[in-house]
Amino acid sequence: MDIDHSCDFSESAVEHEDIPPDPALQEICGSEVNTELSKDMTEVSTMTSFEKVSQGINHVEGGWAKMINADDTEVTARYKKKYLKDEHCQHTIMETASVMEHCNQCKEAEDCFPDLKDEKVVQEMEYEPASRIISMLRDPNKVKRTATSLSWHPLDYHKLAVAYSCLEFQRAPKNMSFDSYIWNIEICNKPEMTLKPISPLVCLEYNHKDTHILIGGSYNGQIGYWDTRSGSQPVQMSATEHSHKDPVYKVIWLQTKIGTETFSASTDGQVLFWDIRNMNEPTKRLVLDPSKKGNRENAFGAVSMEFENSMAKFLVGTEQGLVVSCNRKLETTDDPIVCMYSGHHGPIYALQRNPFFPKNFLTVADWTARIWSEDIKESSIISSKYHMTYLLDGCWSPVRPSVFFTVKMDGTLDVWDILFKEKDPILFSQVCDEALYSIRVRDKDSMVCCGSQLGTVRLLKMSPDLCTLQKNEKALVSEMFERETKREKILEGQYRERHQMKHSTSVEDEGGKDDMEELLACTESEFFETVEAEKKKIEDKEKERRKVVCVKASK
Repeated sequence: MDIDHSCDFSESAVEHEDIPPDPALQEICGSEVNTELSKDMTEVSTMTSFEKVSQGINHVEGGWAKMINADDTEVTARYKKKYLKDEHCQHTIMETASVMEHCNQCKEAEDCFPDLKDEKVVQEMEYEPASRIISMLRDPNKVKRTATSLSWHPLDYHKLAVAYSCLEFQRAPKNMSFDSYIWNIEICNKPEMTLKPISPLVCLEYNHKDTHILIGGSYNGQIGYWDTRSGSQPVQMSATEHSHKDPVYKVIWLQTKIGTETFSASTDGQVLFWDIRNMNEPTKRLVLDPSKKGNRENAFGAVSMEFENSMAKFLVGTEQGLVVSCNRKLETTDDPIVCMYSGHHGPIYALQRNPFFPKNFLTVADWTARIWSEDIKESSIISSKYHMTYLLDGCWSPVRPSVFFTVKMDGTLDVWDILFKEKDPILFSQVCDEALYSIRVRDKDSMVCCGSQLGTVRLLKMSPDLCTLQKNEKALVSEMFERETKREKILEGQYRERHQMKHSTSVEDEGGKDDMEELLACTESEFFETVEAEKKKIEDKEKERRKVVCVKASK
């Protein structure tokens, strides 16, 4: 066949050829080989753990070109000016403006017909709150003490600081340990670190600026701070003569640039401000004297305290059942105590502002939990029913604005959702048989820890319903707080009107009584004057008659 030319095919009869194998070649090639047409497969088993995190992004500026340094203001300004002069940019802006104008017109049309809008309702879902105990941290000492304070690590959510002390006056055993601990909740058998104060710690708090630092308030009234990098001993303690005279029930860090300022409250009636760089004496001092004279003998004992950095005032819960609102900047005001909120019948053990609505705060005392508004001082806007046992602590949920938690003396944990029920909890959980003295919720996922009278801290995991923000929940809670505040203002106004009417009526009655007494006195005097005049007339007539009789007798 010629390679340079194309093939020339033609039709012909079919021919079959059978070519048998050559045995000689088979001996050269070797043995038989069996083959199978299949894919190679292997089985691998792995155990991996992962953690889901939901985050949002605040998109402030668009993406910059690769050659542009976004931190250089001059370069970015020059690039913006150049880009705005581009015809394509102007065309894009005009198109976007027309779309935005259409959206604004639709929004205005909706505002004209509010009745046609759908009502704001909570997301329709099966609401089944539940909780379960997942771990327990037991006091390693033989003599058990009360877990009086709990504090989660701001960054490492596996660490929990627990303060232990005996709050029963003069009933502490002689061999009782003074130690408090930092726990890793994944290792429950042994604390990660021991804090060794000179007196049992009643309260303990992590520093949000420097998470290695903790500050604690002692039973003897002293304040001290620890650095976990320096060991178990306190770095510095306050001087005894300048400290509190009673146990320190609350310490709070101030949100400053340096993060070294804090203040404490005690039942001796004082609120002391400190700087941990020099703890020889407090920087400022406030006496909770209702007469505002600074007399410690008449001061209210502080049991709880709340401070929100965005607010100009801080709140103090007292033994007398009052919430005292105080100015934070004592040096710029002559009146540190602004007002007082009354309504409880016993010491206020818990006091916390709502993390979503700081003007509303929660108080836990006596047999009730109450929600207050800063604008209403005479009464709370929402109150729970009276329980059979004392409530000892409570706190808001950091995830949901309508949910808060309370613990009671009978060892129960109550979960409340004010959007569903105001008077009764939506979840009742018997955590233990002894009293629960403290509760704290983790900011990350609403993991709840409860400290008991025997020093056992129980970790409870809440159901997803209690850890997930519901649809329109913020708006509904805001409307609820505004409605209840308005209602209380109306009731307060009516009460004042009634009181004024009673007062004015009593004044009128007193004035009428005075007039009546004067009238009676005048009438009485006129009566006696008339009687005396009549007597005198009768006597004169009798004298004339006697004279006439005497004259006739002489004749």
